[in-house]
Amino acid sequence: MATSGAPRLSLPLLLPVTTLLLSLLLTSSHALSPPRFTKVPVDQIGVSGGVVSFVCQATGDPKPRVSWNKKGKKVNSQRIETIEFDEGAGAVLRIQPLRAPRDENIYECVAENSEGEITVNAKLSIIREDLLPPGFPNIDMGPQLKVVERTRTATMLCAASGNPDPEITWYKDFLPIDPSASNGRIKQLRSGALQIENSEETDQGKYECVASNVEGVRYSSPANLYVRALPKPPGTPVVTETTATSVTITWDSGNPDPVTYYIIQYRAKSPDSKYETVDDITTTRYSIGGLYPNTEYEIRVSAVNTIGQGPPSEPVETRTGEQAPASPPRNIQAQIISQNTMMVRWEEPEEPNGQIKGYRVYYTMDDSQPMSLWQIHNVQDSIITTIQSLVPQETYTIKVLAFTSVGDGPFSEPIHVKVLQGVPGQPSKFQVGAVSDTSIELTWEPAYEKEGIINYELRYSEGSFGTQMKKTFGPTSSYVVEGLRPNTEYHFSLAAISNKGIGAFTNDISQKTLQAKPSAPPQDIKCSSTSSTTLLVSWRPPPLESQNGDLAGYRVRYQVVGPSEGGGGDDGEPTEEPTVPATEEQVLLQRLEKWTQYHVTVSAFTAIGPGPESEPLVCRTDEDVPGAPPRRVEVEVLNSTALKVMWRSMTPGKQHGQIRGYQVHYVRVENGESRGLPLIKDVMLADAQEMVIGGLKPDTTYSITVAAYTTKGDGARSKPKLVVTKGA
Repeated sequence: MATSGAPRLSLPLLLPVTTLLLSLLLTSSHALSPPRFTKVPVDQIGVSGGVVSFVCQATGDPKPRVSWNKKGKKVNSQRIETIEFDEGAGAVLRIQPLRAPRDENIYECVAENSEGEITVNAKLSIIREDLLPPGFPNIDMGPQLKVVERTRTATMLCAASGNPDPEITWYKDFLPIDPSASNGRIKQLRSGALQIENSEETDQGKYECVASNVEGVRYSSPANLYVRALPKPPGTPVVTETTATSVTITWDSGNPDPVTYYIIQYRAKSPDSKYETVDDITTTRYSIGGLYPNTEYEIRVSAVNTIGQGPPSEPVETRTGEQAPASPPRNIQAQIISQNTMMVRWEEPEEPNGQIKGYRVYYTMDDSQPMSLWQIHNVQDSIITTIQSLVPQETYTIKVLAFTSVGDGPFSEPIHVKVLQGVPGQPSKFQVGAVSDTSIELTWEPAYEKEGIINYELRYSEGSFGTQMKKTFGPTSSYVVEGLRPNTEYHFSLAAISNKGIGAFTNDISQKTLQAKPSAPPQDIKCSSTSSTTLLVSWRPPPLESQNGDLAGYRVRYQVVGPSEGGGGDDGEPTEEPTVPATEEQVLLQRLEKWTQYHVTVSAFTAIGPGPESEPLVCRTDEDVPGAPPRRVEVEVLNSTALKVMWRSMTPGKQHGQIRGYQVHYVRVENGESRGLPLIKDVMLADAQEMVIGGLKPDTTYSITVAAYTTKGDGARSKPKLVVTKGA
């Protein structure tokens, strides 16, 4: 059947045509464009050895690609790096460290796409550090490594100086930071610091502060910023092993990120107990030691990273194993209840280390025997028992121990009981109270009430082997023993007395009296002169019984006897040497006056204070040459060949020894010059005050000086006296 009119397209053929037309329409509406720069690099002046960065960015359709050239070629060097951003539409050219002159050049930024290519140039100049202009920027304070918890604020500090004041910008991982693109989360403060609020992991990186002005650009040293989340709690610990004193636990880290170390906290489950801490644990398995036996503990674990300590895990509860008791039963008491029977009672140990299964009471009439020969009385589920078949009138010694399923604990201290009805029991809780240097207070409690105690007898001795002394006094619960020696150990025991007789004595207790000042001075004080200005003083310690404590040192004091040249003397305050250690028994007194008598005393001291001084010992320093010339030297011309020289002796403080005589030196003088060697005339009299010199030349000028001498030598000469003999 024939059809007429235009041909009709079938549907499968129509669809591709429609798609093509739609594509053509869309292409015509989306105009392509060549590249255009949105960030243009600027010329830079850097410092040799420093850093510069050129920033270049472009836009266009399709998105252009930006690259850097030097002299028309791609830059290629270990020191020159190109860092791309914005999917290649931006690139930073970073040069570090700068080298002159090789890096000084024109650098080209090229942006290209299918629609075209554009370039822009930037010049780099480099100045040596020693040739920098005065206003060149300087980083006064650069950023430092910082670790911040996620969501907290991080502040990277920067301060710079220069003329004019430099502008501060920031780079992160070698790319410039644009605070305006962070919706206010990142701010650059007026000080130049970079403040990052609500920090997140993407803020982590290497930060640089850059200061620039017309003189050039300077980069700070880079500093890393780390952003972390506190660690999560580890998994609940699992107990893998327990002993009487330790618990071993393991746990799951519970943290995908690295953990620096773990902290274990544990405590005994009692109302007042506090957590103990073990830190710096780098594994997820640990044995906690030093625990108490048969005790329930609560244990938890927390993780620590560079930010800090995270929350703890859920606690695990466990109980340590049993052990033999660590302490003996307490307050052992015995009472005679019939002619041959006694009742013994006690209290539980302070440290049972488990469930007490029972007690063993050991008793004997001869406590010098080994424990294996003592009689044993076993007790279960009770803290009181009776023991029969005792020997009347005898004194028994009793010890008690507790035991658990693991073993026996230690013995109690022994108590004593006399098998005689009506005799008081051994006083209990016999102990020391207040102590001084000469007294010791003793306190106790009667074994039982209504024992008819009429007196107590106290026995004590000095040391273990001293003479035993006794004191008897009426019923009381304390007594002060007086008249004791300081720093001395005493042993005490006590028994109660009734009308029926004296009871058993307590075990010995010992106590040392407190220290006191020494009660005697050091002994055998001696001194010797080692020079004209020193004295060596020696001694021996006070008698041992008079030291009254540990000697802490010695005090040496000295004083001039009578008036002295320096103004000191008996009327002034004695001079005290620095403290001499207790290990030393001599001291050298220095810077003393010559040929001078001193009173020297020595005292010893303990921590309480100094004891008495020794009797003053008179010591004299050694002689020396006279310290001054004779006084008031005068010369009288007798005739043409003789002169008389007169003088006065120097003051005692200047003599420095026993004056043995004087020497007169004379020499002929012409035209102000000495002629020949001086002649000396000696007068060996300590009290001489004049001398006649003969045999001189008439009408001649002579220079005369006088000096005194001791056994140590000549002293200083007097000022020269010039005289002229008479004419012939």
